Amino acid sequence: MYKVFIENKPIFFHFNSQSSLLFEPALIWQRIHLFLKNEDDSLRIDLKNEDDFHQVFESHKYIEAAGGMVRKGDAFLFIKRNGVWDIPKGKLEKNETPEIAAVREIEEECGLIEPIIVCHLLNTWHTYPHKGGQVLKRTYWYLLNEGETKTVLVPQNEEGITEVKYISPSEFDEVRSNTYQSILEVIDALGQKL
Repeated sequence: MYKVFIENKPIFFHFNSQSSLLFEPALIWQRIHLFLKNEDDSLRIDLKNEDDFHQVFESHKYIEAAGGMVRKGDAFLFIKRNGVWDIPKGKLEKNETPEIAAVREIEEECGLIEPIIVCHLLNTWHTYPHKGGQVLKRTYWYLLNEGETKTVLVPQNEEGITEVKYISPSEFDEVRSNTYQSILEVIDALGQKL
């Protein structure tokens, strides 16, 4: 199963190889567009396999990204990007593993030096418009510890990041009130790991 956020609303794609449903991507998109216009909280779409899933999104550019929740004591690193709370992340470069990309992106976006991966948290999926088309983005999320090297946090302004700070779980409501649904998934996965 994949949970994809489209316009910040969750759509669950379930896989069942025994499914006898007629697979027609255009009809699936009709259901998705209708769902996006109504008040329903979520939508379930049944597909035979991952190939069908990729066919549904064949008109989207596919991007893989990685990032993570960096722990320092009892607090976790967040960024404010374009006025919205977020978690440092970015696109994988050619031949780069998600783990290496997560560390690199956190270093670039926050000025942190050599954060250490503790474990994988989850993967999220979401879509967004870009240059007249649509992107399907899969993000690999990790829990990391701050590295041994002491650094001053510096927001990467050219990426729209204006603030970088550690926030304790008791203050997560501030983040929850001004973030994306996919980021809430990461915060929830963190809560399950701790």
